[in-house]
Amino acid sequence: MYHNAICLISLGFFSLCVCTKQVKELSLKFTVKQPVRFYQSISCGQLHPNKMGVLFGLYILGIIFIAILLLLLASTTYHPLKNYIGKWNEMRPIPGMPGAYPIIGNALQFKTNAGDFFNQIIEGTNENRHLPLAKVWVGPVPFLILYHAENIEVVLSNSRHLDKSYSYRFLHPWLGTGLLTSTGEKWRNRRKMLTPTFHFSILSDFLEVMNEQTDILIKKMQKHIDGEPFNCFSYITLCALDIICETAMGKKIYAQSNSDSEYVQSVYKMSDIISKRQRSPWLWPDWIYKKLKEGKEHSRRLRILHSFTASVIKERSKFMSSEPDQGARKRQAFLDMLLKTTYEDGKNLSHEDIQEEVDTFMFEGHDTTAASMNWALHLIGSHPEVLKALQAELQEVFGSSDRHVGVEDLKRLRYLECVIKESLRIFPSVPLFARSICETCQINGFKVPKGVNAVIIPYALHRDPRYFPEPEEFRPERFLPENSKGRHRYAYIPFSAGPRNCIGKKKSRMITKRF
Repeated sequence: MYHNAICLISLGFFSLCVCTKQVKELSLKFTVKQPVRFYQSISCGQLHPNKMGVLFGLYILGIIFIAILLLLLASTTYHPLKNYIGKWNEMRPIPGMPGAYPIIGNALQFKTNAGDFFNQIIEGTNENRHLPLAKVWVGPVPFLILYHAENIEVVLSNSRHLDKSYSYRFLHPWLGTGLLTSTGEKWRNRRKMLTPTFHFSILSDFLEVMNEQTDILIKKMQKHIDGEPFNCFSYITLCALDIICETAMGKKIYAQSNSDSEYVQSVYKMSDIISKRQRSPWLWPDWIYKKLKEGKEHSRRLRILHSFTASVIKERSKFMSSEPDQGARKRQAFLDMLLKTTYEDGKNLSHEDIQEEVDTFMFEGHDTTAASMNWALHLIGSHPEVLKALQAELQEVFGSSDRHVGVEDLKRLRYLECVIKESLRIFPSVPLFARSICETCQINGFKVPKGVNAVIIPYALHRDPRYFPEPEEFRPERFLPENSKGRHRYAYIPFSAGPRNCIGKKKSRMITKRF
């Protein structure tokens, strides 16, 4: 209710000003000009008494209408405005980004470009590393910025602060209320239900898909051998999308061969659309957004994504129903397991429930996996000594064999594991995420009221020199067992931490190691 009335607060102030101006103009016109003409009309017998009554009635109705409009605006905005003022006063002691104005907060100071916006946040955390925490106002919504391990632990370790922040609601049209966006009992039930589908023994079956798609990637990149430097980002990203889609839905989309497909384009475009809306308060009200160009593009992409997923679910469900021995099939997709998953009362998940989780799997998996693979490759290529050490380990495990990677091979690649962890420290796949403070608490001596959004920034956290000396240096040895001992358990959280950590972290690491 509080956030839904955000736009009405601003629009209410605007409407109040407009209505007040209209009332003044109406009063001025009536009191200065109309009484004279009105009196002259009566005295000259030009105005019939019935017409005079109609005019009086219209004038009174106009006043009543304006009064009702003002009353509605006041009743709609009173409690949100009161809540906002209360939070403003309660959070006054917390250090904050300067230049926050009432109602609009710091919104006018934020960069509109996603990359510039992120750089702006990181520059702020670097400049204020000495501060225990900080706050910013996005419109009338307060956000608490956390980038110290001890403060982050207060939020992530507490089972009461499990809800995602307000900004995640913009994912609902695409993802519904699946594992990423759900709250309360629904989240707990889904988490319990889905955890077995991410067991390592099941994930190992996905290696076959990873090997096949990686072979395609290698063939495509081989044409650049001995040629000019090239940008490998799109190659790796499309490979990651092929892997995620096939392991999620059992459906080949051939992204590496057909990057122009509507589904492939919509997956990437939708992420950009949502990101822009999250950092633009004026785009938050649905009734405004749907009328804008951005909102119409959002709806178009959404139809493409949902129709594709729905058709795959229908096709897969029909196939499994017609194949009684389907359960014995060795290679199963995430979707296959969802179709067989049941609630505690024995009921199967509905197709809507399944679509929520498949769409969530696609959204969370493709982008983060591609990012980790690209950054790892960049860092390895920039550090010849690390590349040499990796080659030595690969030679030790595989020798001269060109066989595909197996599960046991992955377990033996310990230095590669350190390389991936260090890569995720410097460039975490999810550089920031947010939670809602579900009850008033104390963080580093500051009172944080219920309803505040806590933004946790792994990118800044992972650069804390207390735990990672010379944090900008790429040193995989940091994650050798002897060097990790004694480190704060919330100093490194590339997959979040606590009871609501990332359920797919093992799969992400497996894909990156296989690559």
